[in-house]
Amino acid sequence: MTEQDSSKTKSFLKLLSDLRNRPKKLGRHVVLMYLVKELLMYFTIAFIFFFMVFFVNQILLIAENLLKSKVPLWDVMRLLVCYFPAIIAQSAPYATFVGFLMCLGRMMTDNEILVFRASGFSYHYIFIPVVVLGLIISLLSFLVNDYFLPLGSINATKLSKEIFSATPSVELESNSVKNLNGSKIVIGTVKDRNISDIVFFQADKSGNDRLIIAGESEVLNDKVPGLMMQIKMSNPVIASFNNHSKGDYEVLEAKDLLFNIFDTTVVSGFTGSLNPDQMTSLDLGREIKRMKDEGSTEKRVLNAYNMIFNRKFAIPFSAVFFAILSVSLAFMFGKHNGQTIGLILGLIICVLNWALLIMGQIFSTRNGLNGFVTMWVPNLLLAVAGLGLYLVILKK
Repeated sequence: MTEQDSSKTKSFLKLLSDLRNRPKKLGRHVVLMYLVKELLMYFTIAFIFFFMVFFVNQILLIAENLLKSKVPLWDVMRLLVCYFPAIIAQSAPYATFVGFLMCLGRMMTDNEILVFRASGFSYHYIFIPVVVLGLIISLLSFLVNDYFLPLGSINATKLSKEIFSATPSVELESNSVKNLNGSKIVIGTVKDRNISDIVFFQADKSGNDRLIIAGESEVLNDKVPGLMMQIKMSNPVIASFNNHSKGDYEVLEAKDLLFNIFDTTVVSGFTGSLNPDQMTSLDLGREIKRMKDEGSTEKRVLNAYNMIFNRKFAIPFSAVFFAILSVSLAFMFGKHNGQTIGLILGLIICVLNWALLIMGQIFSTRNGLNGFVTMWVPNLLLAVAGLGLYLVILKK
C-alpha cells in the first residue's frame, strides 16, 4: 500500500469514527455520498479513456482519408462531431464496468469495504447504490442512443453527401477499385476533377454483363437532385455480353458519354426514407409492426430490423448488468491490488462482450438468428455471472 493510499485509508477510518457519534441516518447518508463520489470519479476517468479509444478509431477510419483528399478541416470536424453520440453510447457501459470495478477494487485493497462491514453496513448497502447508479447511467445512455445517435447519423449522411459532391476524389480515389451498388469501378489517376482512365463492370436489368472503358474523363460540377456526381467520359467503348449466348455481344463507341452516380450508390440513407439506425426506438417499432402487418417483407430484412431495435436497448442497459458484475468481481478478487486487477479484468471482459455483440449482429443479419436473443445474450451472461458470484460472497 502506498503512503498516499495509507493516508486516504486513515482519513476514511476517521470519517467512520466520527459518524458513530452522529445520528445513524446522517451517518448512512454521508457514507453513501462518499461511495457515489468515488464511483463517479472512476467512471469519469474510464469514460474519457474509452471515448478517446473509440474517437481515435473514427479518426483513423474517416478523417485520415478525408484529410488526405484535401477535404476542408472544418468539414472533417463537423463530420466527427456527428459521430459523438455513437461514441458516447458505446463508451458509457464499458466505462461503468471498468470504472466501478477499479473503484470497488481499490476500496477492497485499502480495507474500506472491510471497515464498512465492521461499522454495520451490509453488502447490500454497497450493492444497491452501485446498481442504481448503473441504472441511471443506462437511462442517460439510452437517451443518447435513441435520440441523439439517429440525429447524428442523419446529419452525418447529409454532410457526407456534401463532401463527396464537393470533393469527388474522396470516393474516386486514384488507382483504386470501388464497388458502387453492385458495379465495380477501376479508377486511374484522379487529379482535381479529372480522371486519366476509368473502367466500369456492371450488369444490366436482364443480368447481362456490360463493360465501359474510357480514357480522359471529367467529374462535372452540375448540381442535379438525386445525383452524387456525373462523369463525362471521352471516347468511351461499351461492350455488352449475353450470358445466355457466349458468342453474342455488342460493341458501341461514342464521342462522349455522361455517366450518372446516384446518392444511394455512394452514401446510404438517401433512399427517400430513414434506415433503421436513423430511427428512434418508437419509430422503428412502428416500422417493424407495419412490416409484419403487410407480410411482404423478407424474413432476413425483418430480422435485421428486429436486431437493430433490440440493440437500441441492449447496449445502453448493459451498464446496469456491468454494474452488478463489477460489485461481485471486486469483492471476490479485489483484496490484493484491486485497482490493477479491476483494470485488467475489466478490459478483458469488455473485449469479450464487444466480440459477442459483433458476432450476434453477424449471425442475426446473415444467418437469420433471432435479433432479441443475439443482442440480449451478452447481458444475460453478465447478469448470471454477477448475481451468481454475489450469492457466493453472501454465503461466505
